[in-house]
Amino acid sequence: MPSQEPSTSAASRTPVDDPKKRNLPWIEKYRPAKFHEIVGNEETVSRLGVFATQGNAPNIIIAGPPGVGKTTTIQCLARILLGDSYRDAVLELNASNERGIDVVRNKIKMFAQQKVTLPRGRHKIIILDEADSMTEGAQQALRRTMEIYSNTTRFALACNTSEKIIEPIQSRCAMLRFSKLTDAQILAKLIEVCQREELTYDEEGLEAVVFTAQGDMRQALNNLQSTANGFGTITGENVFKVCDEPHPMMIQNMLDFCSQNDIHKAYKILAKLWRLGYAPEDIIGNIFRVCKRLGVSEKMKLNFIREIGITHMKIVDGLNTLLQLTGLLARLCEVSMEV
Repeated sequence: MPSQEPSTSAASRTPVDDPKKRNLPWIEKYRPAKFHEIVGNEETVSRLGVFATQGNAPNIIIAGPPGVGKTTTIQCLARILLGDSYRDAVLELNASNERGIDVVRNKIKMFAQQKVTLPRGRHKIIILDEADSMTEGAQQALRRTMEIYSNTTRFALACNTSEKIIEPIQSRCAMLRFSKLTDAQILAKLIEVCQREELTYDEEGLEAVVFTAQGDMRQALNNLQSTANGFGTITGENVFKVCDEPHPMMIQNMLDFCSQNDIHKAYKILAKLWRLGYAPEDIIGNIFRVCKRLGVSEKMKLNFIREIGITHMKIVDGLNTLLQLTGLLARLCEVSMEV
């Protein structure tokens, strides 16, 4: 898949061509500034668009996995609601660093008390990233602050798991959930970035970036930039050199040998991965992801996934030895004999 030459005329220059942004990480350089630029979760983003047009947005919680655009979406909403007042009327805190009760009592409460001239019907916005990292005491204090200053301030919380947010805060907020991005959505964005950066790439290289990203756009752009800076050309081999994950082709060959009941050849591949120094969590994670695409019968695939899941649970519990992974291969070979 050849790269396309982007237009360089002054009239067609995009905001990312700004000289000030040339040395930025690509996750910042290509961060969406408007709703229509956000990739994925279209239905949830459209609901936020309704809040933006009506003006009176409620307190919101956006929950979802990393790298799917939670914080970016909140920032886009704040820009639409506040316009030129964005700088003065928005307080953004990362709750994973500033998560104690003192932050709520001092920074958040003082900002909520400040008087800021805003258009009629608009409110100051406090953005709390990684809100599920806040201590329970801080969350209890935040609940009271949300009540007292509800006439002037709105809160927007981004978190990975909403279960860690206490119920009183959840009941005061509109809950929005983001899901992982699809491979097609990430691939489309990668092609766009490659064309803007005038990178040479092939289909296998972009598929490798998508494979390593696992639905995380931030991870995908970081991996793409690292490969481009390290090798210049985006190929599958270069991507896996930079990301240093167990190569999916090796994993697939290993699973193919298991489906053929050949434990010796399968173990040779596993032993090689072990000698290369890959962590058991990385190996078992890639085994699961490759198994989902394995070209075997549906019954065998389901049985494989069951055994992989049991082994993954043991590894997470601390039984992360070569013996556990070898036992997995033996059980997969047994499954292939039964099917």
